[in-house]
Amino acid sequence: MPTLFISDLHLDDARPGSTRLFGEFIDGEARGADALYILGDLFEAWIGDDDPSQAGALVARKLKALSDDGVPVFFIHGNRDFLLGDAYAERCGMTLLPDPTRVDLHGTPTLLMHGDTLCTGDLAYQQFRAQTRDPEWQRQFLSQPLEARLAFARQARGASAKHQGALREAGTMETITDVAPDAVDDAFRAHGIDRIIHGHTHRPAIHCQDGRTRIVLGDWYEQGSVLRVDGDGTELAGLDPVA
Repeated sequence: MPTLFISDLHLDDARPGSTRLFGEFIDGEARGADALYILGDLFEAWIGDDDPSQAGALVARKLKALSDDGVPVFFIHGNRDFLLGDAYAERCGMTLLPDPTRVDLHGTPTLLMHGDTLCTGDLAYQQFRAQTRDPEWQRQFLSQPLEARLAFARQARGASAKHQGALREAGTMETITDVAPDAVDDAFRAHGIDRIIHGHTHRPAIHCQDGRTRIVLGDWYEQGSVLRVDGDGTELAGLDPVA
């Protein structure tokens, strides 16, 4: 049975087609997996485990049913859902993993990560990431009323869009928001592995060089995307278009 990897679904009530496709994937192909790994940005935004979205409720039902049927589900936080906590993970029946996590994947040591820490050239984002991963910042944020947190999420999405627009205007979008080669090399060396699987950049590809493999998962904006890994190899494939 294959091990399945997905990331960057960015599920949101404003995009019900992606949520429906996710549900079909869980009810279909995922039932035949030996495990499902979600490498971050499952949601467009997550403001705490009391998030009221319909997408969050559907995901919890689908993943809990999958887990109850014997398929382990693992989750690594992304830059949009870093506040997803133990309470919601329990609702889903999934296990939270640190970023990065090293696993033995069908006999090959493999490093799993969301991928944003590899984009070291985006200094503005890395500063924001450092701030929002601080436990005290998270404690204070989660103590705010729901409406205040929802407003912050809207503001953060707007700021992100503005930042990316400025990078496009300057002609630096492709380089700044992609991984930095030095950061990738450091990850390979630091963890003593020859394969990395990550998402975040929305640039699906399998990069092979000097005996090392870096697999980048695709997003779910226009169509689904899944990586299948078994004892015979890997397959990075698109799923049905988002209706």
